[in-house]
Amino acid sequence: MANKLKEPLIHISRRSVLPWYQSWGIRAGAVILSLGVCALVTMLTTGENPFSVFGAIYDASFSTQRRTWVLFQNIAMLLSVSLAVVPAFRMRFWNLGGEGQMLAGGLASTACMICLRDVLPNAVLIPVIVVCSIAAGAIWGMIPALFKAKWGTNETLFTLMMNYIAIQLVSFFIIVWEMPKGAGQIGIINQNTEIGWLPAIGGQKYLLNIIVVAVLTAAMYVYMNYSKQGYEISVVGESVRTARYVGIKVERVIVRTMIISGALCGLTGMLLVSGTDHTLTTTITGGRGFTAVLVAWMAKFNPVWMILTSFLLVFLDKGAGDITTKFGLNRSFSDILTGIILFFIIGSEFFINYRISFRHSAKKGETDHV
Repeated sequence: MANKLKEPLIHISRRSVLPWYQSWGIRAGAVILSLGVCALVTMLTTGENPFSVFGAIYDASFSTQRRTWVLFQNIAMLLSVSLAVVPAFRMRFWNLGGEGQMLAGGLASTACMICLRDVLPNAVLIPVIVVCSIAAGAIWGMIPALFKAKWGTNETLFTLMMNYIAIQLVSFFIIVWEMPKGAGQIGIINQNTEIGWLPAIGGQKYLLNIIVVAVLTAAMYVYMNYSKQGYEISVVGESVRTARYVGIKVERVIVRTMIISGALCGLTGMLLVSGTDHTLTTTITGGRGFTAVLVAWMAKFNPVWMILTSFLLVFLDKGAGDITTKFGLNRSFSDILTGIILFFIIGSEFFINYRISFRHSAKKGETDHV
């Protein structure tokens, strides 16, 4: 009977909330450990010097000034979408429609740049583009929210479906506006006049985007942590029943939050079309709407920490593509390295949230725990 009552060898228990420096210390340790595993895999599978590979990953982002600016631009765009989905995720509304909401904003920007270029002066057209893009993204986010609030539809499937509708709409209008006819693409919009293009600051066309996203990051942090609406979002996310008990109108919060989420995605689409790419394609979002889910989750929906997670993912992606070219490796190998690093980072969340205790042999059946 005593043996049957013996405690298990491994006991897993939930931790109390760790201080931020301990949790990020665990994550940093996971990154270092993952780099060691990546080095071992590199030596065993390719025979390349792992330090040369790591150096190439670094050079992909920081070897030239242009590469550094492109890195910051990509971080800003990923961070912008991640900020957009945070309010919805905090509310436990699984908005996977960031791609479609960005495309809606980008489509609105394109429409304004093409249809109003001979009607409005540039100083008036740019504010119109901003308003229309934000409105388009907000409408695209509001539709699944209304169905969720009124009829309890599944927001995950609904927002995914809206992505495909947005892709088809963009495909349709690309054919309508293609230049030259039969090209299957719009090309650079207003290339000669630059009507509808966001201005370059200090000669850097990416700088304005970065500044806008930096302001959004600070605003979202304040909104989520210090505003009444941010409090309501958190309460609804914790318990809908509790929210209704304290007088919060849950349906209104759902719709309002998704309007904000969609509006920020629409703004991101505008920054891509009017700010940097000056064209529209079905792939202009680059999968950021889905990557944003990982960014938000890894940062625990904290806008400030999302800066670090956005940097990590963009930095790894750029480095992975560069080593493929420099060392003549298969693209799958770079994906393997990225996967290893992400595996360790995601796995570190387990050790942040849980504690593992081991039973050691002790005299007279006693047990010790570590």
